[in-house]
Amino acid sequence: MVELLRDRLETVRRGFHRHPEPAWREFYTTARLVEEIARIGVDELAVGADAYDPADRMAVPDESDLEPWLNRAREYGADEDVLGKMAGGNTGAVAVLERGDGPSVGLRVDIDGLFVEESTDDDHRPAAEGFRSERDGTMHACGHDAHMTWGLATLEAVAASDFAGRLVVFFQPAEELSGGGRPMAESRFAEGLDYLLAVHVGLDHPTGEVVAGIEKPLAMCHVDVTIRGTSAHAGKAPNEGDNAIQAAGTVIQNAYAIPRHGDGMTRVNVGRVEAGTSSNVVAERAHMEAEARGETTELMEYVKSRLERTVASAAAMHGCRAEFDVVSESPRADSDPELQALVAEVAEGVEGIDSVLPAADFGASEDATFLMDRVQRDGGLATYLIVGTDHPTSHHTSTFDVDERSLGHGVDVLVRTIRELERRHPVPRATVGDDE
Repeated sequence: MVELLRDRLETVRRGFHRHPEPAWREFYTTARLVEEIARIGVDELAVGADAYDPADRMAVPDESDLEPWLNRAREYGADEDVLGKMAGGNTGAVAVLERGDGPSVGLRVDIDGLFVEESTDDDHRPAAEGFRSERDGTMHACGHDAHMTWGLATLEAVAASDFAGRLVVFFQPAEELSGGGRPMAESRFAEGLDYLLAVHVGLDHPTGEVVAGIEKPLAMCHVDVTIRGTSAHAGKAPNEGDNAIQAAGTVIQNAYAIPRHGDGMTRVNVGRVEAGTSSNVVAERAHMEAEARGETTELMEYVKSRLERTVASAAAMHGCRAEFDVVSESPRADSDPELQALVAEVAEGVEGIDSVLPAADFGASEDATFLMDRVQRDGGLATYLIVGTDHPTSHHTSTFDVDERSLGHGVDVLVRTIRELERRHPVPRATVGDDE
């Protein structure tokens, strides 16, 4: 008899933790998800290009970057038929339960890892207990291994219940690059959802605490900037060159001088720069990776347009040409108060949860907002909840880890919320959370 996933949450989470894969390279991860979903048994399972339109993806790496990860998944024993469905880096999956009349509920979990080298310190639990990343330079440093475990265990619990309705679980790739949210939101699986739950672990909330819904996630965009100048001998004829490094420096200086907006928070950052070839050559090329954020989608667009203008002006000032490419972006979408109230009420009754916050400012960005926005525009309700965990260091660090007690907490909150949505459907926008 196959052991229930609910009884092996730690084992499943640790298995994902040992095999992190970055955005659009989640080949082995997706194959493992498919294996578990097939064991659970669902009414529809779509993988890769069957789950979304590949043309809707953003921030997709070159084929040369994908190939080593595909080969490694094959070496680890990933099913060849499943790998075939992910040609071109079309990773991720959507699982659907069709259980008759009732609400249509979506659950979104993300699946990608980060380019972070995991610690080998003895006091880092994954290293001490033998489930540290086996992929050098890559790590589940944001808790997506826990998210996938929640998604599978919730799917299993609902499938085994007498739930009446439709459950759609989005195992979304490429969250860290904001590349996978849009294709999931544009897919047929997002049509007609009455409710959407998105979920994250930790985010500085301790074990035993639940945030029923985030507010004020920042709209954001990632941009690549390439500046092309003219090379020349730096000693003999510097006047014959058009210096891409000078132009890049002007971009950086002036980007941080973009006026902040009176309507709300805005952010800009140039996070990576590479340029030039030698100290005695006027640089003919510079490349930068930058981002713009705003408290609203409109404010993000303001910063993005000002940044693009800054790039073009700086390049022209130094006789160079500039290319400004928006790699990915995501909108702002807030949790619906009505659904937040329901989640809060449910969480209050979950064993191990001793603190429930109705809402909290997010302060960062998330491409789950694509799905949230789609559901809300279609008349449904959405919330992005946080299940707290004691993490020894911050997200995106080499010593990040989760308190595995939170695995059970997350499953309980999600399953009970889905069942309560079934019981109360349709949830009136003005009365959800009222005494019945």
